Amino acid sequence: GATKRLAVTVSAIIGPLHDPLRLAEEIAVLDLLSGGRLVTVAGIGYRPEEYAQFDVDWKRRGKLQDELLETLLKAWTGEEFEYRGRTVRVTPRPYTDPHPLLLVGGSSKAAARRAARLGLPFFPSAHLPELEAYYKERLVEYGTEGWTMMPAAETPLLHIAEDPDRTWSEHGHHFLHEARTYASWQSGEIRSAVKSAATTVDELRAEGVYRIVTPQECVALGFDNYVLHPLSGGMPVEEGWRSLRLFCERVLPELGA
Repeated sequence: GATKRLAVTVSAIIGPLHDPLRLAEEIAVLDLLSGGRLVTVAGIGYRPEEYAQFDVDWKRRGKLQDELLETLLKAWTGEEFEYRGRTVRVTPRPYTDPHPLLLVGGSSKAAARRAARLGLPFFPSAHLPELEAYYKERLVEYGTEGWTMMPAAETPLLHIAEDPDRTWSEHGHHFLHEARTYASWQSGEIRSAVKSAATTVDELRAEGVYRIVTPQECVALGFDNYVLHPLSGGMPVEEGWRSLRLFCERVLPELGA
C-alpha cells in the first residue's frame, strides 16, 4: 500500500445510518487490509435531515446506536450470536485482537455514558473536561475500563502554503463557505472543536480558527497535535495536494517525524 505506519482514521461514522452487520464486515476487512491501523469513531450525528435522507427515525437514534455498537463488538469475535431474532456470524475476523480500535464520539452525557457502559474509549467533539470527568465517573459505575481522546483547547485548521496572502485571496471564500455552513448547523446542544462566527474572509482570517501558514510558521506553532485542512469544498484538488506536499516535505522533517 501507499503507507505502512500511518493510522487510518474514520471520524466519524454516523452509526444509526448504517446496517450493523455490513458495517462490522467492512471495518473488519479494512482492519485486515491496513494491518491493524484502522481507527473508527462512531458518532450519532446532529442533523435530522441526514436521517430523513436515509429514512431512519431521528427519535430512535440513541437505541439504534446502542444496537450498532453492541453488534459490532459481538460480530468481531467471529462467533455466532443472536441478531434481530436470528443467529448470525460475521466473517472475516478482523486483524486486531480483540477488535479494531473503536471510539464513541459525541458531545453529550448520553454519548459518554454509552462509551463507558461498553468499555469503549470516548472521543469528545470538543475540549470538554467536564464531559471527560463524567465519562470517568461512569467507568467506575459500570466497572469498565476506557480512556479519552480529548481535542486540545486550541485546534485550528491548518492549510500550508508558500504565500498565505495569495492563498487567502484565491481560496479564502471556500473556507468561509465551509465555516458558515457548519456554523448554521450548530445549536446549544451541539459543541464542536471548530466553531467560527466569521461572516467575511477577513473576519475568518483574523479569527484564527482557519489558518493558512507557511511551512516555517507551521513548525513554529509547536503544537502537540496538528489538524491539517488541505482541502475545502470547491477548492481545486491540486491546491490540497500542494498543501499536503509542503507539510510532508518541509514540516514533518523539522518535527522529527
